[in-house]
Amino acid sequence: MKKRIGFIGLGIMGRPMSSNLLKAGYELSVFDINKESVAALTAAGARGTTSPKEVAEHSEIIFTMLPNSQHVKEVIAGDNGILNGASKGSVIIDMSSISPVVSKELAAIAAAAGLHMLDAPVSGGEPKAIDGTLAIMVGGSAHIFESVQDVLQVLGKDVTLVGDNGCGATAKLANQIIVNLNIAAMSEALVFAAKAGIDIDKMYQAIRGGLAGSAVLDAKVPLILKRNFVAGGRIDINLKDMTNVMETAHDIGVPLPLSSQLLEIFHALKVDGKAADDHGGIVQYFEKLAGIEVKGE
Repeated sequence: MKKRIGFIGLGIMGRPMSSNLLKAGYELSVFDINKESVAALTAAGARGTTSPKEVAEHSEIIFTMLPNSQHVKEVIAGDNGILNGASKGSVIIDMSSISPVVSKELAAIAAAAGLHMLDAPVSGGEPKAIDGTLAIMVGGSAHIFESVQDVLQVLGKDVTLVGDNGCGATAKLANQIIVNLNIAAMSEALVFAAKAGIDIDKMYQAIRGGLAGSAVLDAKVPLILKRNFVAGGRIDINLKDMTNVMETAHDIGVPLPLSSQLLEIFHALKVDGKAADDHGGIVQYFEKLAGIEVKGE
């Protein structure tokens, strides 16, 4: 028999991930404060619930995909949380991007209650959440990872156990450094080229096959040229991730000068009303400095 699954957090990422679990034939219970998202999943065959506790009561594996550490703490350990509804031996899989320190604390709290926990943040954004090809970085026990690997592979193409609890969260922070600094470097180059007056699309075609080419370049340049900043990965969520990066780095004694500057760029974009834009919208910071807009013909 297929495992009974719960999913808490039906936002940009969680909703399509939940849909993929339903399509794979799993019995699914869902919760979100957004009742419209719950209704949509219920119409597709999921069980709608009124609390994380109720989700846990119907599930052997409970996924969480939430905005920040405080939300994850409340959903897991709050009065109406998972710990108050889950049976002993259940597995919590937190796919949120949160602090590794908090992730380890929650794993210890779950273990004390007789539950198992994995941190399993993802990379790939909304498109890969929709098609089930996310990269999933997992921290936790190898035995527990193996017991849920079949479910994780419904959601992701590259599913990797990185190490113990907290290691998945740490890998995600490293991922966020690379992705967001890549977008920032690309944005600087695009604004430079636009101000110089060359055809940006032709420049993109000229460089994408060389060392400057990347998945980020191919994912973001076409959208920037269309001025499409609809969020697959919101600026305010990436700001939160980079804040976690800097706090963790300072705790362990790692100076990150480029990341610290990027964090200030994110804050500037938030103040400028761009918080809900996709992080490809970093280009707008550089455009404002240079007085030029990057767009296609």
